[in-house]
Amino acid sequence: MTEHASKRAVVTAGTGGIGLETALGLARQGWDITLVARDEGRGAAAVARVDEAAGRPAGRFVPADLSSLAATRRLGERLAGEGGLDLLVNNVGGMWTGRWETAEGVEASIALNHLSPYVLTEALVDALAAAAPSRVVNVTSSAIAAAQTVFDEAEPPGPHYGLAVTGRAKLAHLAYSLELAERLEPRGVAVLAADPGAAATDNAAQMTVDILPPALRPHWEQIQQGVSAPVADAAKGPLAAATDPVLEGRTGLVVGPAGTVDDTLLAFVTPELTEAVRLWTAKLLAAAGRAS
Repeated sequence: MTEHASKRAVVTAGTGGIGLETALGLARQGWDITLVARDEGRGAAAVARVDEAAGRPAGRFVPADLSSLAATRRLGERLAGEGGLDLLVNNVGGMWTGRWETAEGVEASIALNHLSPYVLTEALVDALAAAAPSRVVNVTSSAIAAAQTVFDEAEPPGPHYGLAVTGRAKLAHLAYSLELAERLEPRGVAVLAADPGAAATDNAAQMTVDILPPALRPHWEQIQQGVSAPVADAAKGPLAAATDPVLEGRTGLVVGPAGTVDDTLLAFVTPELTEAVRLWTAKLLAAAGRAS
């Protein structure tokens, strides 16, 4: 048995795109991986690829609809009951041209890019601490640069532009990640954000120019070229954040698309914003709980 054979990882949205490529990279390094997503057919296919990459049975699929915070809580309770967890990769997220709501009445970008990974992480804190030194990797995005940094209401004022809305949710989750890193450091759990950069994911293929605020639309062609990059390349940042020994003992960092520490996105997080996000998140979770 290799050194990493008994190490356990959970990768959300792990049956395709960056999540699957991250899982395959972990499998090649000897990890046991739980893939979380909705589609059981895709799950079975992804597990087969993980097993092939590992050269042994290394993958497992657990179905869960992460757009539902209630389902995410149940998932967290199930996984927490299985004992220590070495790695949680919160890859779930998305960016959509049109606005849509989850069954609990939450705007989807907020639910999937912030609230769902928040709920799952909090449910797994003790399991992660039990396996310390362990890591949480939260997939972030340079869309943060387009965010409206207003957290007075559930959604930002004005028209819905997918890039800006997702950027705001990712900014909220980055602020939470930095706060969580400080909270969990004494327990041996490192919290890192990873920016995979643009890639040719299924989600990117569904985007139209209307996803951009009007000021950015002249750059649509350039953006389209950016999202033509191979998905396997985009896993470099999340994989480095998850496994690079250079990062051992370090927390509260952002790992960029090149797989190295990049503090560019940290400039968007201030103490005032972090406090606003904390209050906003609590309000949203309470409202979603009433709706479920």
